[in-house]
Amino acid sequence: MTEPVRLAKRLADMLACSRREAEQYIEGGFVAVDGVVVEAPQFRVQNQSIVLSPDASLLALTPVTILLHKPAGYEASVPPGDANASAGKTAARLLTAANHASEDRSGIRPLKKHFSGSELLTPLATAASGLVVFSGDWRVARKLREDARVLEHEVVVEVSGEIKPSGLERLNRIDHGFTYRGALLPPAKVSWQSEARLRFALKGEVPGQIAYLCDSVGLKIEAMKRLRVGRMPLSQLPPGQWRYLMPYERF
Repeated sequence: MTEPVRLAKRLADMLACSRREAEQYIEGGFVAVDGVVVEAPQFRVQNQSIVLSPDASLLALTPVTILLHKPAGYEASVPPGDANASAGKTAARLLTAANHASEDRSGIRPLKKHFSGSELLTPLATAASGLVVFSGDWRVARKLREDARVLEHEVVVEVSGEIKPSGLERLNRIDHGFTYRGALLPPAKVSWQSEARLRFALKGEVPGQIAYLCDSVGLKIEAMKRLRVGRMPLSQLPPGQWRYLMPYERF
């Protein structure tokens, strides 16, 4: 028996490569220990069989974007790892291989690095459900940040109470006069979908904004669901599951 050593060290010795190159192979999902892929360079090994995939590459991992159907009750208002995040049901905890949607047609093999390297880009109120975007792609992050004030979100809300006279008209007016967190809100398109359901199409949506608008016209939100961010719909993605953004899809 040999003393346990880090997988990265053992692989570097096997391949006569640098420790960093060995770590890249491991984090890329190209290394199996006794037939099981291990993505942690610090994993301790002794006399196990270590095999490098013939497809192994040292090219940088292609950054990915993840679309998650967040269920109500999961925190998605602060970045993963932020000290202000809830210690319990954070949306980032759903980013695991077990929650990968079966209908994902991207062909991308899930890696732990995809999850740890992804940033929350579209916050959503804890009580709401619907589409949330995580990404490690700087191009997507820049798009969603720089265009945040003009990117339209589609949200449906179940409401109770009786709307104030001309309340719907005011919600749709350009000069509605609503301010939230000290800023004048941009115009929204609001329409009834049923007697107790409103559809909002609004730009620059932030957590709490729709609840504030509904409360301002005498309505209380019972449930809320984000259906679309820009041109990207939630579609048939099941609650609690996620998929990768396809190369041809755009926000």
